[in-house]
Amino acid sequence: MRIDLLTLFPEMCETVMAESIIGRARRRGAVQVCCHQIRDYAYDRHRRVDDAPFGGGMGMLLMAEPIALCMDDLIRHLGGKPHTVYLSPQGKTLTQRRVKELAAMDGLVFLCGHYEGVDERVLEAYVDEEISTGDYVVTGGELPALMLADAVCRMIPGVLSDAECFEMESHYDSLLEYPQYTRPAVWRGRPVPDVLLTGHHENVRRWRREQAVLCTLRKRPELLASANLTQEERRFVREENEKTGGTRQTANNS
Repeated sequence: MRIDLLTLFPEMCETVMAESIIGRARRRGAVQVCCHQIRDYAYDRHRRVDDAPFGGGMGMLLMAEPIALCMDDLIRHLGGKPHTVYLSPQGKTLTQRRVKELAAMDGLVFLCGHYEGVDERVLEAYVDEEISTGDYVVTGGELPALMLADAVCRMIPGVLSDAECFEMESHYDSLLEYPQYTRPAVWRGRPVPDVLLTGHHENVRRWRREQAVLCTLRKRPELLASANLTQEERRFVREENEKTGGTRQTANNS
């Protein structure tokens, strides 16, 4: 997997992607991340990449041509155009399911907007989809792009030590992660659940699964609509809902 980030702040992106798990994976060659400075493709001596929007309005807009020249150069280098994502508050909200789908692709390009965004024509010419990391606005697309790049990289074989590292995490199967504990066994009068101290792997597995369902029901009940629950687990959800007066909204729990 290769991920290319088109940005005005490649040093910022490189710093983040060079650290921790992703940095180690890059050094091992499990994943490739390349950061490209859009400003290098500006065509005036001031390396200007923005201008005022037609029709007036607040702020500045990234011009189409520097982005297009950067994309064209990348496409020539790669021998084809990878799937291209523009990080935008107007995009579909990112989900773990979409992360898994993106991770199955051969290569990805993430375009990071700035100021008031980018000229719509470059989106029409190059962008395959727009993705939002949430219903909020940040200064530029770099932080959302880094979040997406990190999420995708974690799904690539060889990045994590074991597939279980991500398969048991929140949102992988539309469930939140179960509670976790470490030493000491009793902290300020609060003990670790007894089942985790028994060494009985099957009982631990069943407890974790039940807790994942319960945690999802309490915190993000809407996720259960797409979770792959057994009939026993659906019955458990109904019983827990009845205890609370059926106030939590779930779906597919019949």
